[in-house]
Amino acid sequence: MHAEIHGHRGARGLRPENTLPGFAHALELGVDALEFDVALTADRRLVLTHDLTVSSITSADVRPAFRGDPLFPYVGRPIGELTLAQLRTLEVGVRLPRQENDRFAPTQVPVPNTRMPTLGAVLGLADAYCARDVRMHVELKSDPTRPELSADPRELTELVLAELDRHHRLDRAAILSFDWRILEIARSLAPATRRYALIERATMDSVWLNGLRLDDFDGDIPAAAAAAGGTTVSPEHVMVDEEFARRAEKIDLPMAVWTVNEPGRAAELLDLGAAAIVTDYPDRMRALWADRGMSTPAPITPMRGTGT
Repeated sequence: MHAEIHGHRGARGLRPENTLPGFAHALELGVDALEFDVALTADRRLVLTHDLTVSSITSADVRPAFRGDPLFPYVGRPIGELTLAQLRTLEVGVRLPRQENDRFAPTQVPVPNTRMPTLGAVLGLADAYCARDVRMHVELKSDPTRPELSADPRELTELVLAELDRHHRLDRAAILSFDWRILEIARSLAPATRRYALIERATMDSVWLNGLRLDDFDGDIPAAAAAAGGTTVSPEHVMVDEEFARRAEKIDLPMAVWTVNEPGRAAELLDLGAAAIVTDYPDRMRALWADRGMSTPAPITPMRGTGT
């Protein structure tokens, strides 16, 4: 069988998440897709961040963008309240766990003096690596239960698709979201681009599912995902069992499962027919793939020494 390895937020277990060094490391390891999160700044720029407020775990204040900035410090403020210039002052290359048992702090190599990248910078990095076969999986961060923190879903989707188009990536990308309104918008704007219907137990409400009620589908999440415009259903791994997998297979809907870091669990999911495993540790999954005699995505060597 063929199954893909998707680097979650780059390679969160190995390098700082949603950063250029993290994506470079994932590309050099070898992944089928880079998965990352985007949100919209106050000046309508697309930046990489998992949270709609500046995280105190992945970000640290360094200095204000200008003297006397009334919004400084920035940690804890909404992303949509800050400009790109303000967000670019943050240190995002050193994880700052609030708890001693943070599972990524022991394995993630810090990369100090790293700044929050834009979507354009990430696509430019992939271009510089000539990583044309590695898909860009863009999760659009939108919370319909907190509209005060979220950008307008249509504007956000339009801007992301426009940036992907500028880099000639629409056919080698996917739009991901827990907010299924975005799937409908993306289907209307770029029907040929893949759409991943993300879901977890906390987002099984119709508010997240663009008005759909799972009861109307007899609890069949893959069927609801397809009706919402998803070309792939992407559940949290704890939701996947034989029944879930059977329902996805019945309607021929690929299943990309997140976030899977233990090879044993990944093996179970592969046996259930998972088309892709989203992981913080692409190195562990590559070893599992090799053990099972499965083909692995080629590592990409950066071009060096080309100057004259």
